[in-house]
Amino acid sequence: MNQFINTYMKKYLKHLAVILALSNCAMIATASTAIKKADSLKVMTYNIHHANPPAQAGVIDLQAIADVIKSQSPDLVALQELDVLTPRSGNVDQVKKLAELTGMYSYFSKGIDYDGGEYGVAILSKFKINKTERFPLPFKEGLQAEQRSLAIVNVTLPNGSKLDFACTHLDLKDEHRLLQVAEINKVLGNRKNEVILAGDLNLTASNPAMAILEKHFTRSCEQNCAPTIPDVNPDKEIDFILLKKKSKLKVASHKVINDIHASDHLPLVVTYTK
Repeated sequence: MNQFINTYMKKYLKHLAVILALSNCAMIATASTAIKKADSLKVMTYNIHHANPPAQAGVIDLQAIADVIKSQSPDLVALQELDVLTPRSGNVDQVKKLAELTGMYSYFSKGIDYDGGEYGVAILSKFKINKTERFPLPFKEGLQAEQRSLAIVNVTLPNGSKLDFACTHLDLKDEHRLLQVAEINKVLGNRKNEVILAGDLNLTASNPAMAILEKHFTRSCEQNCAPTIPDVNPDKEIDFILLKKKSKLKVASHKVINDIHASDHLPLVVTYTK
């Protein structure tokens, strides 16, 4: 009888040791994944065309925009062309609604008054927003222009470091853009925090205004970069994510999400790691 008990106990302890070893491996793997996730940052920029799918005139589909964002699970999102309480968009605050649909914090920066409401850019953040800033961007006097702005939020990342995330939508004309990128450099170029700038710059990488930005920033893709507009047969890259120089962050991936028709632009997603 005692021999049977001893044999049983040996087998039991052997199985227990195996289970504990496997559990320990699983915990180590989970912890390793959590550490990797904490050391990475996923950023998106997306011109949403006030949530109007280009193939559906007059239709507003914020849920489609929210679904695109959620499908990528970004930490920070720079959005352009949002309506706030305009009749053409059903008098909805698109910024607050997208924050609700995605479960993220939000900040809106008005460009212009439009159709009884407001129109501009916005930022969504998974992280609580510590501080917000809005800077009106300049334009050349005597030449017609739409007021543009630079929106900035400051957030604390999971590793405890601070980041300034900026969103903008530049003018269509070179005369205005050159002044606007110079102002962006003035505002962001000498900041001590990590800084990421994202948005629809309305220019290609070879434009002189980009060369001015690149005095302080580095594009997430510099060669053979995928186009971001239009949504069907895209042929031009005008949406960018840029990191302030001398950053400790490195580009891990740069991806334009294709076959998305919720807007006339395609979303760009970049993951940074340390």
